[in-house]
Amino acid sequence: MSLLNIFRKDTNAQSSDDANHAEEIHNIETPESPPEKSSPEGPIDPEAVKEEIVKAFKTVYDPEIPVDIYELGLIYEIKVEEDGNTYVQMTLTAPNCPAAGILPGQIESAARSVKGVYDVELDLVFDPPWTPERMSEAAKLELGMF
Repeated sequence: MSLLNIFRKDTNAQSSDDANHAEEIHNIETPESPPEKSSPEGPIDPEAVKEEIVKAFKTVYDPEIPVDIYELGLIYEIKVEEDGNTYVQMTLTAPNCPAAGILPGQIESAARSVKGVYDVELDLVFDPPWTPERMSEAAKLELGMF
């Protein structure tokens, strides 16, 4: 008997527990989807929305550095269209940054929380690489880099 046949034989033989488990899986209720965000009524002021996005970004901190991600220089570009579609280009302090799993999601959520933002495209880039020169004067002062 080949290994494939042994596998087929083992997977075809279900115990009563397996059958009950399969039945339970099929009866799991799925959570309701969150309501879709409606597009803004008419055109928005992209510059005003961009300013609000920057304010929202200033509430997101790198967990290892006591400076917000905007002052840290992790945001390379923010574009807001009149229909509320928003593009954010960001980076991390290093490609292997421990916060890589959480910061992009926090940035996207912060942008989406701003009134007038309909959708967000987040672009995580590593070119050009982040350097401390990208930090604001306030961030450098906070970190004692003068």
